[in-house]
Amino acid sequence: MMVLKEANGWSDEQLFENCRFNLLVRSALGLMNMDDAVPVESTYYLFRKRIVEYEKSEKINLFEKTFASVTKGQATDFEVSGKSIRMDSKLLGSNIAWLSRYELIHETLRLVCQDIKEILANHFLTTSQKQMIENLLKETGNKVVYRSTSAEVKTKMQELGLLAYTVIELYNSPSSKHYETLKRIFSEQFKMDDDGKTIISRNKEEISADSIQSPHDTDCHYRNKDGNQIKGYSMNVTESCDGESLNLISGVDVRVVSTADNDFLQNGVNGTKELFTETVKNIHTDGAYHSTDNQQFCKNENADLLINAIQGAKARFDLEKKEEGELTVTDTHNGEIIPATKLKNKDKWRIKVGITYKYFTAKAITASALKRKIAAIPQEVLNIRNNVEATIFQLGYHYPNDKTRYRGLIKHKMWANIRCMWVNFVRIANYLTKPFIKNHSCPHPALIMTLIMHVLASMMDLKFLFCQTNSMTSKNQLF
Repeated sequence: MMVLKEANGWSDEQLFENCRFNLLVRSALGLMNMDDAVPVESTYYLFRKRIVEYEKSEKINLFEKTFASVTKGQATDFEVSGKSIRMDSKLLGSNIAWLSRYELIHETLRLVCQDIKEILANHFLTTSQKQMIENLLKETGNKVVYRSTSAEVKTKMQELGLLAYTVIELYNSPSSKHYETLKRIFSEQFKMDDDGKTIISRNKEEISADSIQSPHDTDCHYRNKDGNQIKGYSMNVTESCDGESLNLISGVDVRVVSTADNDFLQNGVNGTKELFTETVKNIHTDGAYHSTDNQQFCKNENADLLINAIQGAKARFDLEKKEEGELTVTDTHNGEIIPATKLKNKDKWRIKVGITYKYFTAKAITASALKRKIAAIPQEVLNIRNNVEATIFQLGYHYPNDKTRYRGLIKHKMWANIRCMWVNFVRIANYLTKPFIKNHSCPHPALIMTLIMHVLASMMDLKFLFCQTNSMTSKNQLF
């Protein structure tokens, strides 16, 4: 059911409506008779809830394991090589409101006060504190910001900081699921003054991108990528790219949005090695995946990292180290070759430019050699990476505004793996039926049966996932 939901971009209401009244959907779920019951909403949500709880306790995402198991079987049956792979990432926002600093503190404190309202009523508080809590519970932070000047908001934020400190110190309440969130937000947004007695708000420069962005999703981070501001997650997709044969997604890695692209590469390659039939030899990425560690990793794996560029401005000087240890420096502006001198007892060279000296380290020489290597790669090889952007488009097809319906890292992992599983299903179907579509003929029943068997095998993997959660009775099974 979840696969069909994400495949079609349905809401939960649309999902259950189709499962109950759409004969095509019912037959896809194996419900051949009109009296075959669909799992009720409470069962469906309990299943999802227990998958989340299972990962929190066991640190294992069952959908990731299911996706890997399904894809490995598909890769074996269709002989997907995996000798060449490519990857790219996409930023997606979490389903949260864009809160200002004041709104963030106001909303979190409001939720805590709502949770421990009875406890607060039975403890001593000053009249002003009681009035502040009453006002907190009556209206949301955006309404306060709307009717207040910036100076008033700053004053109110200071008052909220004092109230938050009081609540944290006096009421260590396990009954409030938002209490720990409030403690963390307080430490991120406020600090003690030099006198150790006064609470003041931190400057915005002191607040990290991995600070809490919303009390409703404490996993997501903030990132500003080329003017695109996102509060959410980064999703890295790895897929095979072996010519005209069937190519499948081997994995999707979901992390907080502040994760750099080059942090994804090694996990993507290692995951691919476990699923496809051949060893990875060519890795096609853009320049964001380049790092010294990744270059060394690819060297150890005997794989070529084929990137189309390196991040940063184009260097003026081309550096080439000869076998005998001499360094040749070429000025790319005029083609002049400038003699370089190696410094004594240091792995560093220098040249004279006008009346000053310019120095080069071994790292700069390595980067220059890599740029020459990239320049020598044929354009048709570099173009192989480009089609991964179509896969990225399909991953977020139902979210054109780059904002999902979900909150939390685990639920985004579930969604991404389901979506990639569906993309692989569609690719297999197209691969099997493509020759017959060209000839305007019907596919052979054996091919249709092959596709059906793969879907059934996938459903069995999903059923195993379901059994892992122990969330259903035999009377009302999901599959």
